[in-house]
Amino acid sequence: MQQDVVGEGSAGLAFFAPDEAGEWGEIRLDCGRFPVLTREFWTARQRQASNLHEVSYRACYKPQLPRLFIEKLTGPGDLVYDPFAGRGTTAVEAALLGRRVASNDINPLSRLFAAPRLEPPDPEAVARRLGQVPLAGTGSDGLDLAMFYHPDTEAEIRALRAWLLDREARGLEDGLDRWIRMVATNRLTGHSPGFFSVYTLPPNQAASAGQQRLINEKRGQTPGYRNTGELILKKTRQLLKGLTAAERANLQGAAASARFITRDARSTPELADGTVALTVTSPPFLDVVQYAGDNWLRCWFNGLDAEAVAAGITMSRRLDAWTEVIGAVFRELYRVTRPGGHVAFEVGEIRGGTMRLEEAVLPMGLSAGFHSPGVLVNRQVFTKTAHIWGVDNNQIGTNSNRIVIFRKP
Repeated sequence: MQQDVVGEGSAGLAFFAPDEAGEWGEIRLDCGRFPVLTREFWTARQRQASNLHEVSYRACYKPQLPRLFIEKLTGPGDLVYDPFAGRGTTAVEAALLGRRVASNDINPLSRLFAAPRLEPPDPEAVARRLGQVPLAGTGSDGLDLAMFYHPDTEAEIRALRAWLLDREARGLEDGLDRWIRMVATNRLTGHSPGFFSVYTLPPNQAASAGQQRLINEKRGQTPGYRNTGELILKKTRQLLKGLTAAERANLQGAAASARFITRDARSTPELADGTVALTVTSPPFLDVVQYAGDNWLRCWFNGLDAEAVAAGITMSRRLDAWTEVIGAVFRELYRVTRPGGHVAFEVGEIRGGTMRLEEAVLPMGLSAGFHSPGVLVNRQVFTKTAHIWGVDNNQIGTNSNRIVIFRKP
């Protein structure tokens, strides 16, 4: 399918920059010529979105990314979908904006993180429920966690884990349980006193037991006691801070019909043909993120097998293997997208900018039947530089979002 840059493409992208031209370029491929519009589409300042998004997860994008497309390309009540949902950024943002939600990820942690945030609780109800949880009494399962936790903190974590899993097994789990599980999972490890653990890697990662011993030795630290109930309640209040009555109503409306699917994105029979107005997503990239290593402790807490979860996640080392999977995903997206609907497919900045995945993604989308207005590049100018374990965001962090846009005729 040949596409000319002066046709649908340039007009479609200009829609995203009505107040300024931005920097225009183009991609020339065998399948056509596609405009590229580069500018800063949203602020680089920290914490400019709803506090409800402040749940750490590896390789997640800012909520401003889906908001841009949700506001431009959908209306209230439209169905917004993410086939690689991660922490649920697209789903939560769509719900906050009064859209219906469908969210899929083969990793069951995704649903555990996303679904509870569509039903934000009363903090006092959370406090009362936490008061029902025993503080100890569960024996060890042979997993040594002493390098992460004070013995009393570990006892509380194990007791909470056993209590939540038992309620789930007996069919007693409710919205409060799911919220507490989500927050506790998020607080398992991190590099501030707001987490259950001693100082360790950022909360979207989990050090191995051996790595943590080395960190403790290097820093001369031993785990101090952390009150898990107090920290869960503190994080609950932080997540709910600033949430308006209108946003609560939108979340409640979205929760009533939300679909949270745990499948391979190539086959989602739960979604009917031609029902999705907009997909905003970012796929697993080429062997960049170590999902099992990052999530082993979170999986343990939730009774999941981290290796089995990781085995189902696309972590292709070769571009041809990656495109085979993503091509099938595009065919499924074409099926579920309504005529005139859109897909915003974020491919990030891969391997220091040396690999342009948009050049692989464009032919796949066209082959599935979509048209493409082109590519948006959000040029990020960092206003906060992180120096965690020697990492400088301005040097080796992701400096841009590269988003390929498709439209179903």
